[in-house]
Amino acid sequence: MTKSFRGRRGGGQVVAVREATLRAEPGQFVAIVGESGSGKSTLARLLLDLIPATGGSVELDGKDVSRLTRAERREYRRRVQAVLQDPAGSLNPRKRVEQTIGEVVRLHKIARGRDAIRQKVTEALELVGMEPAERFLDRFPHELSGGQRQRVLIARAISLDPRIIVADEAVSALDASVKAGVLRVMADLTQTIGVGYVFITHDLPVVRKVADYVYVMKSGDIVEEGPKDRLFADPQHPYTRTLLAASPELAPLENP
Repeated sequence: MTKSFRGRRGGGQVVAVREATLRAEPGQFVAIVGESGSGKSTLARLLLDLIPATGGSVELDGKDVSRLTRAERREYRRRVQAVLQDPAGSLNPRKRVEQTIGEVVRLHKIARGRDAIRQKVTEALELVGMEPAERFLDRFPHELSGGQRQRVLIARAISLDPRIIVADEAVSALDASVKAGVLRVMADLTQTIGVGYVFITHDLPVVRKVADYVYVMKSGDIVEEGPKDRLFADPQHPYTRTLLAASPELAPLENP
């Protein structure tokens, strides 16, 4: 894919993503890393079908998303979910947790009837470690911690049985100890429900803990890619080596 934007004051085209090719599969944790301004978030918006590509395409099972019917595109947006950086801004402050998750379950017809929807919400909360779920169903976002709000967003995403979750800086605003717990939940979900991730971050220590495959972006280009272990052990591109040299070490990731 390529994505360009018109420059300010009638200037030329600014290329935010240049001929990027990547692949994500259910059950796989794919990371895209790079500094601010490298094009990572633009790539996320392309994958989520929020903006059109200037060139190339986004495909699910070989089908070009731009050519899908309205019903097919609705299904795509159910199958490819988003978890973003700011949980407070992504949650309606006037809606309780049960309403927040339950309304998308009802909208996408994942479950019908109040009891069935409540059961689906409960299952999603328990999958992200919010147990017993009954303690959280009636809480408003301001009654939750930052880590709990992020878990609610993950629960809302997985309640739709997605194949892929695009997580754009999903843990960057969390404290280190809270971040570890949320990362463990995300990693465990690849095994328990088979969901895959496109995990977008500037945080290489996080990538080292959870990723299976890594793409490195610089100024709109994917400059290097490969399995996590190979890329960290033997980086080929000077930019990747610079990122690794500048990154701190994290303690081993433990269960929350």
